[in-house]
Amino acid sequence: MHPETAAAPPVATPLNDPRTINGWALFDWANSSYALVISSAIFPAYYTSVTDDMIQLGTTSISNSALYAYALSLSYILIAVLSPILSGIADASGRKKFFLKLFTTIGALSCLTLYFFRGMGQLDTGIIGFMGATIGFTGALVFYNAYLPEIATEDRFDKISAKGFAFGYVGSVLLLVLNLAVIMNYEALGIPSQGVATRLAFVSVGVWWLGFAQVTFLRLPKDRNGRFESQTLKNGFRELRKVWQQLTHLPNLKRFLFAFFFYSAGVQTVLYLAATFAEKELHFETTNLILLILVLQLVAIVGAYFFAFVSGKVGNKKALFIMLFIWILVCMTAYYTYSQSQFYVIAAFVGLVMGGIQALSRSTYSKLVPADTPDRTSYFSFYDILEKLAIVVGTFSWGAIEQLTGGMRPSILALILFFLVGMVLLSRVTIQHAQPEQLLVNP
Repeated sequence: MHPETAAAPPVATPLNDPRTINGWALFDWANSSYALVISSAIFPAYYTSVTDDMIQLGTTSISNSALYAYALSLSYILIAVLSPILSGIADASGRKKFFLKLFTTIGALSCLTLYFFRGMGQLDTGIIGFMGATIGFTGALVFYNAYLPEIATEDRFDKISAKGFAFGYVGSVLLLVLNLAVIMNYEALGIPSQGVATRLAFVSVGVWWLGFAQVTFLRLPKDRNGRFESQTLKNGFRELRKVWQQLTHLPNLKRFLFAFFFYSAGVQTVLYLAATFAEKELHFETTNLILLILVLQLVAIVGAYFFAFVSGKVGNKKALFIMLFIWILVCMTAYYTYSQSQFYVIAAFVGLVMGGIQALSRSTYSKLVPADTPDRTSYFSFYDILEKLAIVVGTFSWGAIEQLTGGMRPSILALILFFLVGMVLLSRVTIQHAQPEQLLVNP
């Protein structure tokens, strides 16, 4: 990093402070409302119900579910391009919290605009609002994840990471239950129609997300007063290139990142598109779909803590292997599933491994990043960009296979390949157990 853009030395921050950790975890409580209500439970079903099965885009006819998958892909391509630029600015200027706030605001306001998406006449509003919410959600995660090594010692990464996901599941489930009650009782509440009640759920996400995030903003370490210069726009790419070059000397970390890329393509695609599969292939109605997602989320709370416990007993690597094996079984079973009752059971297993694999992947990466790394944001930016590119590959593959075959089941079966490749690459990774450290401040 050039000296003229270097940030001021960081202020020593106490590690393992309960108030700071709870404030950090509460951000999951805030933004997981998007992950559950918008990307999983209510918006996908609403989108397919108010749009035509086949949509004409110029001279091309495309299914509404494939368009949804492609919108996801484009969102993640955009944020993958923006992330290195923004992380470079954050590292150089020390304004990590500023960008956390910026993307949170973009995501929350985009959720509010979805209230105006009533059908095909407002398709552009729905797609753009959904993409904006997705970009806000994923963009903020770059900076949110990078705080973990700054607020805790390595021996606590697994539990704190799991705590964040658990906070997210609890908070998002509470909001989803509230929205479900409003949607089911809209007449008694004086709401004109179920469609209006559903769109009010999107508004509630924006308010919830932006409101609870304020606690996180208050409790996380303050931004450093670094200088911003025009060339800091290049710093993100420069830092990512430096991380890639350093990976040559860190083969273990490099192997984990490749494994993470492939199995994340499968995991994230299932999480984003399971609801559209349930609605189109199994004919779930909105209320049943919400109940399905509630089952998934409640089990995920247990799963996040359970696999943190498992990793403490058998190690991160074996715990990840167990979860990837379950993911493969989930895809194989879903391919042959035609009843809603069977899909509820599948959703329970997805919930068990959903929180576990996300939390354990994040904490495993935190352990493998060199402890003396000064600009951790660059490493986490690299990690997040890989995850975003994995989502692009996974969701685009899903949409393309559905377009070619005319159905979603072949798309689910194809995801098994991502998990298998991830397992093969993970088998070559060595992950050491962390030992408790008595650190009082950041290095």
